[in-house]
Amino acid sequence: MSKKTIILIGFILLKFVLQYQLINPEYDLQRDEYLHLDQAHHLAWGYLSVPPVTSWISYIIFLLGNTVFWVKFFPALFGALTLLIVWKTIESLKGNLYALILGATCILFSILLRINTLYQPNSLDILCWTAFYYVIIQYILTEKPKYFFIGAIVFAFGFLNKYNILFLLIGLLPALLLSSERKVFAQKKLYFALFVGLLLILPNLLWQYNNHFPIVHHMKELAETQLVNVDRTGFLKEQLLFFIGSFFVIIAALYALLFYKPFARFKFFFASLIFTLAIFMYFKAKAYYVIGLYPVYIAFGSVFLSQILQTGWKRYLQPAFIIIPLLFFIPMYHLTFPNKSPEYFVKNQEQYKKIGMLRWEDGKDHELPQDFADMLGWKELARKTDSVYALIPNKKETIVLCDNYGQAGAINYYTKKGIKAVSFNADYINWFDLTIQYKNLIRIKNYEEKSTEFEETGPFFKSSAIAGEITNKYAREYKTTIFVFTKAKININKRIEDEIKEEKDYLKE
Repeated sequence: MSKKTIILIGFILLKFVLQYQLINPEYDLQRDEYLHLDQAHHLAWGYLSVPPVTSWISYIIFLLGNTVFWVKFFPALFGALTLLIVWKTIESLKGNLYALILGATCILFSILLRINTLYQPNSLDILCWTAFYYVIIQYILTEKPKYFFIGAIVFAFGFLNKYNILFLLIGLLPALLLSSERKVFAQKKLYFALFVGLLLILPNLLWQYNNHFPIVHHMKELAETQLVNVDRTGFLKEQLLFFIGSFFVIIAALYALLFYKPFARFKFFFASLIFTLAIFMYFKAKAYYVIGLYPVYIAFGSVFLSQILQTGWKRYLQPAFIIIPLLFFIPMYHLTFPNKSPEYFVKNQEQYKKIGMLRWEDGKDHELPQDFADMLGWKELARKTDSVYALIPNKKETIVLCDNYGQAGAINYYTKKGIKAVSFNADYINWFDLTIQYKNLIRIKNYEEKSTEFEETGPFFKSSAIAGEITNKYAREYKTTIFVFTKAKININKRIEDEIKEEKDYLKE
């Protein structure tokens, strides 16, 4: 086994160790993770929230036991593979051992550690961006047509994971057209590869068509509720923070792409970065959508720096570029990971407020970062719902209806009673089992200071009561209430069917 291989294995092992050490056991899974895990039980070619790949991975997790270990394993794996591809990219660009270590260090001690703690499409999205750029580099170096088809497969897989990868192409195409590499568009096999890629994503496109393109509604809703709070200046500031320990490496890459002769054929990567960032800014996208753009530039920068730092006094700067990512990781470790108790974050909230970590999607500051608050209270909700469900005699005729997908997913993940909670929110709108004639309702409601649930729902049942609420004051779901209604006086199923129809009609608009 070569020295390079041993070092690479060391980086990958360290990556996995860190991922499992960065979350305090006080935290549950995050809201989105529960929805993704539930998709394993409803396999399809598309969902209202994401394309299908996440559901395939969730099904594998389910087969492996559905434990938290496996939930966290896959985003860690995608992060490790991203590191591996950056390593292979550096090798392809003739980088030496120092370049490999520098690139791996920059990738390891970066925002990817935070992204890779959560089971969301983002980790695989970043991997697919990095892999696609790697394929482009391989084609430029070899001009072998096989890379057209490999690129088509990578892009299709990335598209079926998260539509975000479309922005990669939108930013890349004008950059290629303005460069000498535009000759690639004269290659017939490129269009065969495009056809293969289209065939691979076609089932999802047909699903979108048959379901009235819910992605359009989802993006519209996102723009109205979340992206409206995105500040373009803040977007650029966050770009600097994502890979702040690697900032000089990325700057070196941009310089090298313009002036370093061995990179002359890759000059279009400079324009591609500019175009891609401009497009994201135009659409007021969330800053983290762009993270997949940067790993390839770390590869370019590492190779360039390894060459210019080889001789003279400059060789003494080599350790500095390795140490800088490590130094920036220290405050990152203390600030950006849920590795401390909620009480600690609340006690020190002023310092978190200064760096914008307490700003939620609603544009307001709160006690905890939103993702951290979204990782609390779920086990409590599931446990209390189980307790209520256990007391109802005719359980099969009882429906557990939640206000949002986080509540439904968490109950389904942690339940010991076989509950299959649903909601009119997100993909759960398609997962109601109306073959059962329901007589009882366990209603999970977001907290309202002046709740009207009894007045609105109580008259349709013989008995009604509040059975509990989430008491964890740090949870985003704090005071979420469990209502119990038994012995229906009306046809519950008819009411549910009407609500489903109303919601689906809204999604068609």
